[in-house]
Amino acid sequence: MANVRREFGVIGLGRMGGGLALQARDKGIKIVGYDVRGVRPEFIERGVVPAKELADFVRELESPRAIFLYIPAGPAVDAVIEELVPHLEPGDIIVDGGNSYWGDSIRRRKRLVARGLELLDLGTSGGVEGARSGACFMIGGTPAAVARVEPMLIELAAEGGYAHAGPPGAGHYTKLVHNGIEFGMLQSIAEGMDLLEHFPEKLAIPEVLSMWRHGSVIRSWLMDLMHKAYVDDAGMDKIPAYVEDTGEVNWLVADALRMELPIPVITQSVMQLFSSRDSRKGWARAIAMMRHGFGGHPYGPSPHEAEERRTGQVGGTYRDGE
Repeated sequence: MANVRREFGVIGLGRMGGGLALQARDKGIKIVGYDVRGVRPEFIERGVVPAKELADFVRELESPRAIFLYIPAGPAVDAVIEELVPHLEPGDIIVDGGNSYWGDSIRRRKRLVARGLELLDLGTSGGVEGARSGACFMIGGTPAAVARVEPMLIELAAEGGYAHAGPPGAGHYTKLVHNGIEFGMLQSIAEGMDLLEHFPEKLAIPEVLSMWRHGSVIRSWLMDLMHKAYVDDAGMDKIPAYVEDTGEVNWLVADALRMELPIPVITQSVMQLFSSRDSRKGWARAIAMMRHGFGGHPYGPSPHEAEERRTGQVGGTYRDGE
């Protein structure tokens, strides 16, 4: 690996960028920080060099520079790059550690290369805890450019948690696929939780979840988180049913459509997430209207039809004492 200077700049000291900056300081790496809201005192106390302006931020780093971006995907990335570029010198590298779309990363790199600069796309996983204590990095870029930051990334990664995924765009593409897999896993665990809670008798759900974390095929960090949250919140009843997201997996579904690749589980997990936000349920109202029209089915709950459904379903019905 290349012998590189152990310093880099971080633009965006939020949950991920901030955690990574603090981990780097713990390991003796020089960090220059910039945030539109200002560098908070806890970072300065830990040795992060603060910068109030991007020009000052760049001056605090020796050329050739490595500058990590941890800001929201989309126009904000283009805006920061355009503001940053006039202060940079040929050979400097911008590392986009956010969840940018891989096609945008390829486009941005082409523009930067024409100005003597480089861009690496760095997928970052592991959540807030990973940023602080050992993240999972997947990077895309040319071997020469990647070699400049690779030693520091390996130092900041969890054991085995670093890969040069491929050429420009590969880091953000593999992170996007990772996020799609995550959505499918979340949905599967969530459906399992619903099934556990709908058993006709009360189950020892915390004990079951704890047991699944030890030796079962489905043991995972997500299962650890589910168990902890279920115990801490005494079940799920107090948790709002609205699920928010930042939209990246929508890009993956669109990519799959263009590639004509079937990804039913990931796609359905996105649809289910959307349904959590639908308090009006216009689709259900429309179905009810048509069913009423062709079959005289009632609007709203019907005890008669509910009984018919229960007694006629495959697998029979559960009754007390049977």
